[in-house]
Amino acid sequence: MPYEKTDERVVLKHPKGATAEILLFGATVISWKTPEKGGHGNLTERLFVSSKAALDGSKAVRGGIPVVFPCFGPPEHPDHSRLPQHGFARNEIWTFDSVLFDNDTGVSVQLTLQPNSAIAKLYNKKFQLTYVVTVAEHELSTDIHVLNTASSEALDFQALLHTYVRAPANEVSISPLLGKFYIDKTETQLEARDTLKEEKRSGVDVRTFTDSVYESAPPKVNVTWPGGGLELKLIGFTTLTVWNPQAEAGRKIGDMEENGWERFVCVEPGYVRGFKQLGPGETWVGKQLLEVV
Repeated sequence: MPYEKTDERVVLKHPKGATAEILLFGATVISWKTPEKGGHGNLTERLFVSSKAALDGSKAVRGGIPVVFPCFGPPEHPDHSRLPQHGFARNEIWTFDSVLFDNDTGVSVQLTLQPNSAIAKLYNKKFQLTYVVTVAEHELSTDIHVLNTASSEALDFQALLHTYVRAPANEVSISPLLGKFYIDKTETQLEARDTLKEEKRSGVDVRTFTDSVYESAPPKVNVTWPGGGLELKLIGFTTLTVWNPQAEAGRKIGDMEENGWERFVCVEPGYVRGFKQLGPGETWVGKQLLEVV
């Protein structure tokens, strides 16, 4: 069977062994396992989820691929003033909509989120989110579609896929970001946090507390480490956030497992510098494709 569905989650299964597991709470992908390229045998987990993460819907999942909408970080737009950090999409139960295809190349499903009574108390804009998750033998794609369903009002939003790549953090290299400009959210002074820096490294590392938002994200990013790596392809996203708290900030995170920051790097395609504006009836799509290298 290409997929299994329960009241809490959906599991996608590729004929050659790869799997992806999606919680309906937050539409969060909490597992993606693949065989090695050219290899056989056991599957390898490609995403990090903290052993202390809540998977019961009580709070957003610490790990996997949480969906961030309509604001990234603390809300800054007047429309978002009552929202929590990172908005509400990762804290709502999504609807399993349909299987888009199921064949030898892969299996793809669609989930949706629309305004409900809980959202309406915090956010009065009309929208529809559609999330398409597709698993192939060595690939995982996650596509977020934002539709403005209002008849006359514009929709201003930010969106991001908070992807936790399972990797040895102290050995990771992320490229090509050389020459890109970014804001450094680890700076303690507001003026410094708002000042663009130019990336001077050919391979970005996260050996120290890192929280960098790169402008003009490249269409392809390589996340590599000795003996492994992933390639990320981005369509529609304009920014790339690289985050790892290391011990400095990691020990302050209640649902982070002991030394968990040593086992992941967050590489997060998004639209989070300024706000994307959609007119009535318009749609924006952001696509992320992860491939084992």
